Amino acid sequence: MDVTKTVKGILEKNNGEVSGIYFVACGGSLVDMYVAEYFMKAESAKCFTGWYTANEFCHVTPKALDDKSVVILCSHGGNTKETVEAGRVSQKIGAQTIGLTHNKQADLLKVSDYSFLYEWGADAEVKNNPMAIILDLTVSLVAKTEGYAHYDKFREGMGIIDTVVKNAIKQVQNRVQVFADKYQNEEMFYIMGSGPSYGHAYGFSICSLMEMQWLDSTSVHSGEYFHGPFEVTDQDRNYIMLMSEGRTRPLDERAKTFLQEYGKKVEYVDAKELGLGLIPDEVSEFFNPILFYSVLSEYRLALSKVRDHDLDVRRYMGKVAY
Repeated sequence: MDVTKTVKGILEKNNGEVSGIYFVACGGSLVDMYVAEYFMKAESAKCFTGWYTANEFCHVTPKALDDKSVVILCSHGGNTKETVEAGRVSQKIGAQTIGLTHNKQADLLKVSDYSFLYEWGADAEVKNNPMAIILDLTVSLVAKTEGYAHYDKFREGMGIIDTVVKNAIKQVQNRVQVFADKYQNEEMFYIMGSGPSYGHAYGFSICSLMEMQWLDSTSVHSGEYFHGPFEVTDQDRNYIMLMSEGRTRPLDERAKTFLQEYGKKVEYVDAKELGLGLIPDEVSEFFNPILFYSVLSEYRLALSKVRDHDLDVRRYMGKVAY
């Protein structure tokens, strides 16, 4: 399936209307949806939206969900039971469902009115990864149903994001090794970001560090940093600061100024420095997390190697009953 055909099919069935777009998944797949929900809250004037961990969606289904709604579901392996159940709940109400997975035999496909088998791996283009596909679906639906003034700029950004990401990955190769060597014995990390990038601050914390490296970590929104969390700041705590391009960059710059004064162990990952400025200013903020995902994957890989802790090792996930 492709984005254009999916959007056309949804609108034909709904007579050109969409009452809401809901994003439902678990873990890393849910993280991939954060930027699309951010776009909805920032740019849609008419649609309900929500970003739900699948099990909660099933137990506390939004009252606004109806037969004019679209529910986007994602599961990398395709068999996450909570996400599959969320698809059943959505279809029972009459909502149209879009499922994204990497597995051709996924149970998720059985509860998806429209399906995307996305690319994955080192050779895959980022525009064909789930985060970009979900964002593209969302922006396209909004553009068709209520208009989006910067849709052409968004399409331009989608056309060059892979070039930006490839250049950024080359740019950080030396610094990720320095980071890994410096922080290999640390056990706690604070990950900070704002706007659409906060989703990946959260994702890097729970998936890359807690799940894949068994390290303690938490995410802190740059805007909330000064309303409690900054009280723990000292020269012994470790921070990774995601500096976004776009409207929320002043929040990140304010936090950076404070950290430069009172912190010491801070790694700044700056989208401006990494080339996101090649994308038009009107839409660049929505491409921050696509860039940060790829760049921070290099950080976690380097850290896993110096710690001799393979990214795929698990002690509970898929091994015990839960």
